[in-house]
Amino acid sequence: MIVSDSTTLIILNDLKRLDLLENLFNRLYIPQKVHEEACIRGCNFPAFIHMKEIQKDERYSFLCNVLDEGESEAITLAKQLCLPLIIDEKKGRKIAKNLGIQIIGFLGVVYINYQKGFVSKQEIENILDNAIKKGYRISQKLTETFLASLQ
Repeated sequence: MIVSDSTTLIILNDLKRLDLLENLFNRLYIPQKVHEEACIRGCNFPAFIHMKEIQKDERYSFLCNVLDEGESEAITLAKQLCLPLIIDEKKGRKIAKNLGIQIIGFLGVVYINYQKGFVSKQEIENILDNAIKKGYRISQKLTETFLASLQ
């Protein structure tokens, strides 16, 4: 089980590759704001993705002062459920780490699928190329380093 922010969900939905999440997690939780953000971007949610309400507490209020609502809710939910978090934005990742939340991002999801034999290096290259062609920002240096790390 894992909690997710919207970015990776939106990218994988747009690429029609939500299977990369389902390969790794039998249940993925998203808070209300992440659901809303993803729906606005046209996401369709398969059965393994479940919306879960957060308990709005002091931590959530603090997070809303420094992050957007979706990230704030995702971090709060991960902390409340004691689950890892899929998050890509740098500031949100740093805060989640500081709160003791295990994090993974889009490239981490792709990499674990590769390690487990669900995708080939060629498929990964296609996934990254398609994501970039669709306008998702992945630094060229990070992409090159990532692809070079694949055996």
